[in-house]
Amino acid sequence: MSNPAPLRIALIGDYAPQVLAHQAIPLALNLAAQHTGRDVQSQWLATERIDAQTRFTDFDGFWCVPASPYRNTDGALRAIQFARQQLRPFLGTCGGFQHAVLEFARHVLGWTDAEHGETSPEATRAVITPLSCALVEAVDTIELRDGSRIAAAYACQHIREGYRCRYGINPEFADALQTHGLRTTGHDADGDPRAIELQGHPFFVASLFQPERAALEGRLPPLVNAFVEACARNPR
Repeated sequence: MSNPAPLRIALIGDYAPQVLAHQAIPLALNLAAQHTGRDVQSQWLATERIDAQTRFTDFDGFWCVPASPYRNTDGALRAIQFARQQLRPFLGTCGGFQHAVLEFARHVLGWTDAEHGETSPEATRAVITPLSCALVEAVDTIELRDGSRIAAAYACQHIREGYRCRYGINPEFADALQTHGLRTTGHDADGDPRAIELQGHPFFVASLFQPERAALEGRLPPLVNAFVEACARNPR
């Protein structure tokens, strides 16, 4: 029997070697590859180079990565929209979480004026705004919703993860965003959303925290492993 084809993962974001998350992501994917026994190949797709001609069909999964604002917001949203509509496994962490929410608001809810408060602080419909308490190099406890994909990945409902984040879902729009299949599946102790999932999709999960950081300590990040397993189950 021939070996299965390599899994190709698109990393949506603007690579910067000094960003810890960017250092951790290849390590996390390597650990997941070892665990699943699959050849996992990743390719950075710089947001400024993403346009209507980008061959998204070449990829088995999409990971929208930390370190935003991105150079080209529309490029990142284009990739997220493809993964959502074409049912390709999607993982968003930190900035990827924020832009997954923004893409959903614009293209599913029809909020054409939805904006990210970091790049459009005066917007009347900023669905992403500064956190009441910035989570920069912070570790916090997250409660996961029973029955969610993320809870299944961690095999528990209470986890501790690290952040480097200043922006999250605007509380003003938190309830309205949870329609058409989008659900908050992770909360902090104050009940603020820290993870989301899209129901009816094979794997569309995003976290405000950065699970990939575990790989810097040689530990397999459960959420990254679940993402790779989803890519293996849903080949292009």
